[in-house]
Amino acid sequence: MVLLLFAGLLVAVVVAGRGTFGTVEDRGTPAGNARSPESLREGERTQAAAARAVGREDGRQILFGDLHVHTTFSADAFTFSLPMVGGEGGHPPSDACDFARHCAALDFFSINDHAGNLSERRWVETVEAIRQCNAVSGASDDLVAFLGWEWTQAGPTRETHFGHKNVILRDTEDGDIPTRPIAATKNAGENVGELGLLPRGAAALLMGGRFHDWAAYLTETEAIRDCPTGVSVRDLPTDCREAVATPAELFEKLDDWGYPSLVIPHGTSWGAYTPAGASWDKQLVDGNHDPARQTLIEVYSGHGDSEVYRDWRAVDLGPDGTVICPSPRPNYLPSCWRAGQIIEARCLNEGTDATICEERAALARARHLEGGMAGHLVVPGVLPEDWLDAGQCQDCREPSFNYRPASSAQYILALGDFSEPGPPARFRMGLMASSDNHFARSGSGYKEVARRGMTESMASGPVDESLGVLSSVILPPPSEPLPNSIPFAEAIETASGFQRFEAERASSFLITGGLIAVHAEGRDRDAVWDGMQRREVYGTSGPRILLWFDWLEADGRRLPMGSEGLSSRNPRFEVRAVGSLVQKPGCPEESLSSLGAADVARLCKGECYYPTDERRPLSRIEVVRIRPQIKAGEPIGELIEDPWRVFPCSGDRAGCMATFEDPEFRESGREAVYYVRAFEEPMPGINADNLRCERDEAGACIHVSTCPQSTGDECLAPHEPRAWSSPIFISQP
Repeated sequence: MVLLLFAGLLVAVVVAGRGTFGTVEDRGTPAGNARSPESLREGERTQAAAARAVGREDGRQILFGDLHVHTTFSADAFTFSLPMVGGEGGHPPSDACDFARHCAALDFFSINDHAGNLSERRWVETVEAIRQCNAVSGASDDLVAFLGWEWTQAGPTRETHFGHKNVILRDTEDGDIPTRPIAATKNAGENVGELGLLPRGAAALLMGGRFHDWAAYLTETEAIRDCPTGVSVRDLPTDCREAVATPAELFEKLDDWGYPSLVIPHGTSWGAYTPAGASWDKQLVDGNHDPARQTLIEVYSGHGDSEVYRDWRAVDLGPDGTVICPSPRPNYLPSCWRAGQIIEARCLNEGTDATICEERAALARARHLEGGMAGHLVVPGVLPEDWLDAGQCQDCREPSFNYRPASSAQYILALGDFSEPGPPARFRMGLMASSDNHFARSGSGYKEVARRGMTESMASGPVDESLGVLSSVILPPPSEPLPNSIPFAEAIETASGFQRFEAERASSFLITGGLIAVHAEGRDRDAVWDGMQRREVYGTSGPRILLWFDWLEADGRRLPMGSEGLSSRNPRFEVRAVGSLVQKPGCPEESLSSLGAADVARLCKGECYYPTDERRPLSRIEVVRIRPQIKAGEPIGELIEDPWRVFPCSGDRAGCMATFEDPEFRESGREAVYYVRAFEEPMPGINADNLRCERDEAGACIHVSTCPQSTGDECLAPHEPRAWSSPIFISQP
């Protein structure tokens, strides 16, 4: 009888583990109402009036969008939807459409689920969801939905790491789109939170509800088979996962398909998945850059700012390639160094000889280096607060976590490759921003509210330790604060899922995310696409700041942001900017009537884009000048002038403008890259102060107040909303 009961229980666990009792996540159905023609016209009139006030009437509109949104078709987003992390339940592709249209009032957006998680069914459902969303617009083009995916590459070493890139397709109809998305091989991070058949079956039977859906999700994902290699993309089976290891191979696959597409790198300096010592130098060689497709780069998202360059590194490299822990620098404390400090302090507190404690500190630093992105695990019993602000860019605005400056946008724009005869190869990319939201909330940065849901922070309540095997996905493995480090091989054995990342500390760096703005000839798909192709785009940190940046030619022509050209004269420029509209609380009646009160509360969190007629004042305009390398090995830090010029604004709510010239261009004999930033006056922002350091008189961080996943605190602090123009690239004849 006992054996029969055990066998029956085992069968039940296996059946539950296969998702038999769960519901398969589908695309959902979007609300059937487009935004009204009256609301669109009112927005156009308001923007046109603002443009006239600063002397810009060129007939173009500035359209705002989000080209980086995940639904619960992505594995990490599905994990975030579970009760064990305070999840809200499913957010299918239809939610992304409804949020973009009726919560955020965007003009365009795309869905970018992780390609490695997209089974044939999920891809077909995504395509249909985008078509459904566009069908609601009809001829009004109130919202243009683009089809896309994320190529989620995360190499374990600096040599093999290329990073995440969003692929955006121009078209949506059969015959104009790939049969399947193209994933990255070795998809580190795409399967975070997965459990084997028996553990997830037991969890589903114990917890019920959404956990049965999770089992169904994982079963479908595990059934995806890899495509055979060496076969043309059009001859591959429809139900396999097409995956490549490098950007060069990704571009080759896209060339094989031949359909119009953009490839947009993002999170480039985000150290949560970027190995220490990684840089973008290798992406300028060996076919790893496609200047026709890779024309934009995301400098800001819900994972922080990746714009600025600093000359410190998380690790140093010896002449033979040996990894070395660098000493602390002004505004930077390496995490490996902090690991040694923690162990040394514990050792000394026990009364151990100082020489022995120094040796233990050196060993802790070496072990931290060996652990790479999971190096924190070698310090037993460590708390997030113990790390202080180690690993962070201390003088950056809302930086991405564990900052990697050799992958920042400024570093990328300054690079040159001299391996081939002729002019050096360079990156010519426009600057944009988006959200990287994993709750289908496209364009979530319109208000600084609802940290849980508008950002990636798990802030709705404490993680439930009673969840047993599931708690191991999130919670750090228990250990005592020993006065010595432990070998990395030993530490990693007991860690899985999110434990291998500094998830709790990283939650203090998650913000509401930004928008891409496009100067477009009209509202339709082709107009938006053409603007992006011209690089006539800019990014904002969320508010809809209006920005124009032009190169004023001697013959009277204006060349807009994103342009490139030759000049034998010192170039002159003009920048004009207008602050965003102050927001009312709540949601407009049109959103309420289109979605209904329940979905406004569930999806919009009760807060929508709801502008008044009043503009926020701008505080200043900054100009950045970069003079790209003209010889191999030229120090990057000496080529970036940030800021090069600063123009204070008067506080006039009508806007701000400046004209300037580069008097050194002609005599310098080298090309130059210019872009501008426009800043609004400070306002509260979620996680704007990241770790909220308390500093001593010398400026060192002595105590932090992290914004952990287990608190409902919105963690507001003053920040400056801002916009980044795309650069203007000028070469000498």
